[in-house]
Amino acid sequence: MRIRLPRPESRNTASSVWVFFAIIHAGFLARLLPFIIGGGVLSDIRFYREWAYSALDDGVWEGIDTAWVYPVGALVPMVLASAFGPYLYQLAWFVLFAGLNALGTAALVRRGTASSFTAAYWWLAATALLGPVAVGRIDGLTAPLVITALLLVAARPFVASLVLSAATWMKVWPAAVVLAALVVVRQGRLRIVGAGVAVSAGIAVVVAVFGDIRNLTGFLSAQGARGMQLEAPLSTPGVWQAITGTSGAYFFEDEVINTMEVRGALSGLVGDLMTPLLVLSVLLVAAFLAIALHRGAPAGALLATGSLALVSTLVVFNKVGSPQFMLWITAVIAVGLVLDRASEWRYPAVAMLATAALTTLVYPIFYDALRYDLDPAVAVLLTLRNLLVVSIFVWSLLRLGRLTAQAKVLRPAGPATGA
Repeated sequence: MRIRLPRPESRNTASSVWVFFAIIHAGFLARLLPFIIGGGVLSDIRFYREWAYSALDDGVWEGIDTAWVYPVGALVPMVLASAFGPYLYQLAWFVLFAGLNALGTAALVRRGTASSFTAAYWWLAATALLGPVAVGRIDGLTAPLVITALLLVAARPFVASLVLSAATWMKVWPAAVVLAALVVVRQGRLRIVGAGVAVSAGIAVVVAVFGDIRNLTGFLSAQGARGMQLEAPLSTPGVWQAITGTSGAYFFEDEVINTMEVRGALSGLVGDLMTPLLVLSVLLVAAFLAIALHRGAPAGALLATGSLALVSTLVVFNKVGSPQFMLWITAVIAVGLVLDRASEWRYPAVAMLATAALTTLVYPIFYDALRYDLDPAVAVLLTLRNLLVVSIFVWSLLRLGRLTAQAKVLRPAGPATGA
């Protein structure tokens, strides 16, 4: 019996994408039903609910009254998810997730081209593969916001920057996309900066009036004090040292911030080097991006590739290796399939699907076997995942190099059309 794929004329339509969207999100909802019916919550949403009701019931607002591990804007969706009460918090969070994912999907299919439909299908499939970390972490809300803003930034830089700035004040990573846009979108730089300053100033005023302005940047020191997380790409050698019992490396559970870290051996030194390496890498990639723009590389392709390079830099050179970080890379690749030639993005697209599947296998499926039993088979899965992440980072740099080499020297680059 032969199974035929739908013909392109039926597959490449907005209605078929929305059918796929409905199927994927129905699957998410089915998985969440036991939590919804029982009044429970999935993954880190238990912390979100605690923080929301600490603010609403006890008057203690994280990031305003006290220093917090997240930027203060993350309180907004957490409090919004309390709309149906504490018992149905998971349902409200799913509604937020599905609504923003619909926004991102609509932005992808808006052009009506074959590549835009491919990008939408790909984004939904990757989201499904990431499963629990997509629907159970705040990154699942910021990723579709980044998709929407990146596809809007050339035509509406001020509006796009408002969206990116709001997303950055929920989770810092969209700042990398803002940097890429500032380098590439020549005609809208002042509007991008203006929107970012306006959002940040508004948030700062709220924190100063209702709390302690010193708490505004508390998340920076909270992250800086962390050790090398188990899943971080550059923790991989330490993971194997702990498993093989060499060099004194071991796994440590930090119950305060709910993470597993690699300690001993060179993990301390590596952790201390992460921040300067991260800053240096971001500056070098931004400079590389500026050179490519100066030489006349296509602005749309440059915006997508530069965003991928900067975002994957944040993942590779990060002491925190949480599985939801894969959503950052996934969002930018979805945009790259639209703004650049989709055929050029075949490798990162395929590699990211494999990365998403491996990520879910490691966390949450086999995570306990890794952290408590030091299972080498799970460590192999994690190592493969991390190698794929590094390969996507390397691909983005090579793509920037090719775009630069193919451009004519000093040919003026136009605005990021199609972004």
